Amino acid sequence: MQSIAGNLKTVRGQIDKSVQRFQRAPGSVKLLAVSKTHPVETIRAAYQYGVRDFGENYAQEAIEKIKQIAAPDITWHFIGPIQSNKTREIAEHFQWAHSVDRLKIAIRLNEQRPAELPPLNVCIQVNISQEDSKSGLALSDAPALCNAISTMPRLRLRGLMAIPAPCEDFEQQRRIYRPLAAVFRELSYLYPNFDTLSIGMSSDYDAAIAEGSTIVRIGTAIFDHRPAAGFPA
Repeated sequence: MQSIAGNLKTVRGQIDKSVQRFQRAPGSVKLLAVSKTHPVETIRAAYQYGVRDFGENYAQEAIEKIKQIAAPDITWHFIGPIQSNKTREIAEHFQWAHSVDRLKIAIRLNEQRPAELPPLNVCIQVNISQEDSKSGLALSDAPALCNAISTMPRLRLRGLMAIPAPCEDFEQQRRIYRPLAAVFRELSYLYPNFDTLSIGMSSDYDAAIAEGSTIVRIGTAIFDHRPAAGFPA
């Protein structure tokens, strides 16, 4: 587990350098550790080194981890595609859902969020690379879905999320994110809690921070390569 400590130190240092390089406010970029398919022991190790935000893609796997770890100061983020038959599990066990891309899913999450819990923080997933294999709605459709979600009492509209097609060129990474960042800034004037741009992963978080990311979702750079998934979505 010492590699996790070293990896976290490296990632945090690089985030701080990017924040300074692109003249972002100190502390304006949160690290979300993508722990999907990694065992509970690995999450506990990251927790030991100060990580409090974890991202999961598979509801069943994540719920088992949440029950086993039972740490009240952890914030659990659902970041995978949301199927209709998984909305209740997500609404009941997570604090964030980053990947809402359909009105039907938003309605179900709103209806199924327990009244005793705070509203579920929601980001809308945009398919900025227009890939058929990726979840997410078109960027032009984001404002309408934002407007609908803003009226739902058990959801708290927080921002936008995207997973672009792989690209190794830094300037091209920035160009891909730029239209999304522009729409995010426009919408932030309309909704009081709209403060989250969830972009940037292990291979491109430097460019994402340059374009205004507030949450970077880092898996491989912290945990190294993950094992094969053993749970259904």
